[in-house]
Amino acid sequence: MSRQKAPTLEMVAAHAGVSRATVSRVVNGTPTVDPAVVETVQRSIAALNYVPNRAARSLASRRAFAIALVVPESTARFFADPFFGAVVQGAALELAPTDYTLNMIIESEDQVAKTMRYLLGGNVDGALVVSHQTGDHSWADIAESLPVVFGGRPLDELQDRSYFVDVDNVAGARRAVRHLVERDCRRIATISGPPTMPGAQDRLRGWEEELAAAGLEPGPIEHGRYSADSGREAMQRLLARGEAFDGVFIASDEMAVAAYGPLRAAGLRVPDDVAVVGFDDASFSASAEPPLTTVRQPVVEMGAEMARVLVRLIENRPAEKVTIMDTQLVVRQSA
Repeated sequence: MSRQKAPTLEMVAAHAGVSRATVSRVVNGTPTVDPAVVETVQRSIAALNYVPNRAARSLASRRAFAIALVVPESTARFFADPFFGAVVQGAALELAPTDYTLNMIIESEDQVAKTMRYLLGGNVDGALVVSHQTGDHSWADIAESLPVVFGGRPLDELQDRSYFVDVDNVAGARRAVRHLVERDCRRIATISGPPTMPGAQDRLRGWEEELAAAGLEPGPIEHGRYSADSGREAMQRLLARGEAFDGVFIASDEMAVAAYGPLRAAGLRVPDDVAVVGFDDASFSASAEPPLTTVRQPVVEMGAEMARVLVRLIENRPAEKVTIMDTQLVVRQSA
């Protein structure tokens, strides 16, 4: 029994009544093809169950048709923080209709050189980088040789020549502190993120700016690492300082919800004695006790926009260099 011959590009062209070159342009996503022609060719592709030869296309275009999403964090940190999962979801949804596959790289500190070799070895066409540290200068070299889009404001030395997608962290933090001021908090503390991370720096700046605008002196500051353990420990340090505060802006929901424990242990009620506002609007925030007031950032949309920008760069199409998304205050029972 003979096997049925797999449909070819020529067969699709004949079925659609167009040239082989036109089918090739449609398959490769060339933006100049007339939409009506694209629809006709796509119907023929579906009717014939044509599958493009990825290997041949890669050889012809010198592309790998693969994109790396790099998270310079430990594996434990990646799976514990829903932020990363939401970014992956957004990027994967955006790439699903395309021929690009998404390769995940969770990069521990001792794997940096291995990651760089992989990225520059022709294995991927570009990289999405999330949660990069300002102390890591290796990306300066990578961004010169490979299309890279950062999730979040990148390293200071890279900003002028980098593509990145971020939320307005300063405005989001100001929105959180303004809410605390409006509910009559007058001594507002903060638990910031890592001082080496641009997003944490921006949220701290927003806290400072809104307090200054309200004519209030800054309350005590502690730093965490965006993890539950670090939030708990930072709140313990805040309380141990003995400085009174009636409100606190905490730079991530993980840290904020974890901070409830030390506050309760100190006999303080949320929000009656200390009002708490977080940042992220993570999935668990609404079910915390009390439900957490927080600043929502559109993380899935961020991941999708990062992928969209990177594909345009890979395909030499115009792309926005900087995309800043807005945040939204979600008021619940903690403040």
